[in-house]
Amino acid sequence: MRLDNTNIIVTGASQGIGKAIALKSAFYGADLCIVGRHSDTLKVTQGEIEKLGRKCVAITADVTDFESVTSMVKQAQETLGQINVLVNNVGWDATEQFWKNSLEFWDKIIEINYKSVLYCSRAVLDSMIENNSGKIINIASDAGRVGSSGESAYAGAKGGVIAFTKSLAREVARYQINVNCICPGPTNTPLNQGQPEKIRMAIERVIPFKRIAEPDDIAGPVVFFASSLSDYITGQVLSVSGGLTMQG
Repeated sequence: MRLDNTNIIVTGASQGIGKAIALKSAFYGADLCIVGRHSDTLKVTQGEIEKLGRKCVAITADVTDFESVTSMVKQAQETLGQINVLVNNVGWDATEQFWKNSLEFWDKIIEINYKSVLYCSRAVLDSMIENNSGKIINIASDAGRVGSSGESAYAGAKGGVIAFTKSLAREVARYQINVNCICPGPTNTPLNQGQPEKIRMAIERVIPFKRIAEPDDIAGPVVFFASSLSDYITGQVLSVSGGLTMQG
């Protein structure tokens, strides 16, 4: 499985799952456009990708702003060429009971976790349709599949990403564009690391593999969806949770 001659945009690529996706994609031969809000951490990721011998452009952009997104995609195309794969990875959450959420919290959840997916997908689609090929991979969450206490707004936004994935896959299949979705379970990211140790241990006990995922566990399935091995797969939702949430 190789990603040679593949240009990939990864949002939220400065740390956590996004960084792991970018590095594993580069390891398998892809050139990258990595996107984030913090130029210093993006440059660290860029340096690690370039050490693997791959081309990488790091762009600081606000993926909740459509003009910023379209500018980012244009810059990526000018630097790398045709964008073959978009990975909508950026996400954000904070655990809080729904009735305690502020309106501002809801807006932030929806803008980062859902509207960014719409914006980035729209920004790459014209060229993908013209080229009659392309892949969009959305990182949702098992919270969007099965629900999660204290994450109602987040689960709703990620559920929207899942439904959007399936609907867009139907719309663009005629252009040989694949759209798939990966739903991580609990993962060892900076957001997760902020949880109390008692909660982390309780989660690990109920996962069949007895550990939460590492970002690299999520990156592998992304590389599969980005590769030619998945060319006949579209509109699918893959749970990567160590068996915590098993699909029927």
